[in-house]
Amino acid sequence: MTAQERVRAGVLARSAGISVQQLRNYVEAGVLPPVERTPSGYRVFTRAHADALVAVRELAVGHGWPVARTVMRAVHAGDLAAALAAIDGGHAELARERAQLAAVREALAGRPATPDGPRRPLRIGEAARAVGVRPPVLRLWESRGLLRPEREPGTGYRLYGRAELRTAHIVALLRRGHQPLAAIGAVLDALRATGDPDDVLGELAAREKELDERSLRRLRASAALHAYLGAAGAVPSR
Repeated sequence: MTAQERVRAGVLARSAGISVQQLRNYVEAGVLPPVERTPSGYRVFTRAHADALVAVRELAVGHGWPVARTVMRAVHAGDLAAALAAIDGGHAELARERAQLAAVREALAGRPATPDGPRRPLRIGEAARAVGVRPPVLRLWESRGLLRPEREPGTGYRLYGRAELRTAHIVALLRRGHQPLAAIGAVLDALRATGDPDDVLGELAAREKELDERSLRRLRASAALHAYLGAAGAVPSR
């Protein structure tokens, strides 16, 4: 079947498990390429639309619908760089999460996450950037008793040493796993009292497994997008 060979709207919609109206909505939203119309006004769908439909749905599974819309709209607007930037952003997000998991694991083992890790206590803005959250989030965690930063003499600024930074990484990890703050508090109390990291390590293993699954979904999304771009002649076949 060639890219211009026609496909009936009903057949195309059923192949994706959506309604014909949803199919039209995808066209109007720019996530499918524009359609031509017959002299009598009927929309003309082709194999190119079928390929785009596969790509956008794989992107939605891998990255979520907001990113999928951004990518496909950019592709159909001829802005390949913007499409690729959106994809790169998704993979960079996974890389940051993997780095955070590594930081927690190594901190629990009593080693800094990197040889050039912080040698001095960090102020709240620096600590927030290191953990990947905003300063108000650290203040909230402190108000709930999860964090106990020291205070700088004279100024009263919060200071996060290595131990407290490790705790902040643990809280961020558990929050990404959708753990409520009260449950996180219980884990931290046990960790502070006994030094036993088993609960945190169990959550770490679950997060790593979930992260691997997300990475594979995004890999499939990238493969589907590349196939669509190749069929559309937007990228070289090799």
